[in-house]
Amino acid sequence: MPTVFRWNGFRFYFFSNEGSPREPVHIHVERDGGEAKLWLYPEVRIADCVGFSRSAQADLVRIVEARRQEIERAWNEHFR
Repeated sequence: MPTVFRWNGFRFYFFSNEGSPREPVHIHVERDGGEAKLWLYPEVRIADCVGFSRSAQADLVRIVEARRQEIERAWNEHFR
């Protein structure tokens, strides 16, 4: 599970085995027992979420939008 970055106690990561065929580019997030999965395209959005408030979810969408290129670069480097 490569960690891409950490922000405000959240860990942003993806799994090394992302299905077969592999799912499109996305990022997982965890903090204090809460978990979320966000799609990066066509727009950043929450795919699944347990344990995060709507406010925290909005923060996650904003930070993933701001760091989308970094996430995609890490994904492509890991899965090439």
